[in-house]
Amino acid sequence: MMAAGAKLVLNSPAMARPEKLRKAQYETLAAFRYALRRFIHFSETAAQAANITPQQHQALLAIKGFPKRDCVTVGELAERLQLRHHSAVGLINRLVLEKLVARTPSNEDRRQVLIQLTHRGEKTLEKLSALHGEQLKRTALNSVACSNSLMALRISHTHSIKFACSTNS
Repeated sequence: MMAAGAKLVLNSPAMARPEKLRKAQYETLAAFRYALRRFIHFSETAAQAANITPQQHQALLAIKGFPKRDCVTVGELAERLQLRHHSAVGLINRLVLEKLVARTPSNEDRRQVLIQLTHRGEKTLEKLSALHGEQLKRTALNSVACSNSLMALRISHTHSIKFACSTNS
């Protein structure tokens, strides 16, 4: 995953000349991109129907889905959503106003604030996640279909996109 502010480098001198893709490979990539875009559209519509923004839904999911914890720091949420710190703070402020998350000072480092879902945030995310699970079952974005389609591309390592990551302070 690229960090916020990372730059994509396609024409690096270190990048080998890629093999030419076949028409079928372009069709597979296009079909995957179309299925992905349809799922994103579904997700955005579902979030709006639940009276939250798509970004708020993504934040709730990022908090609940954070590895080994049900809370995150502001910096961790910013990274997961690929936002700058101040943008994450604004998003958290709006989530707090909607009573979807709560801030708690960290016991280990009083300078840090932990963000966790409230009961209302949990219920909202549960409903949206159930809808998303059903949508995934109905679409080509299930893991087997995606895996098989993308593996069929057989794109060699020379087709990999190189990333030049820069840190933002």
